[in-house]
Amino acid sequence: MEHQTRSTITIRNERNEEGVYQILFTLESPDTNRNYIVYTDNKKNKDGRLNVYANIYDKKGENKTLMPIETEEEWNLLETSLSKLEESGIKN
Repeated sequence: MEHQTRSTITIRNERNEEGVYQILFTLESPDTNRNYIVYTDNKKNKDGRLNVYANIYDKKGENKTLMPIETEEEWNLLETSLSKLEESGIKN
């Protein structure tokens, strides 16, 4: 189940620097039994496209660490969801 949101998340990088990101959507996948978060820093890359990031997260909030996407299947799932979001009016 996909949830669109306009909330923000603060993420601390490996250099202990904080960044604030806009959450584009969260996705709960029964196929992978995982929860995903897709977010942006609202900056554009050299091709003029919006920077978009995705991670696995603990929906219950017990583990505050974002985990990397592990499989091509997971990336395909998220790319499909992002494409649907773009088609519905979110522009990069």
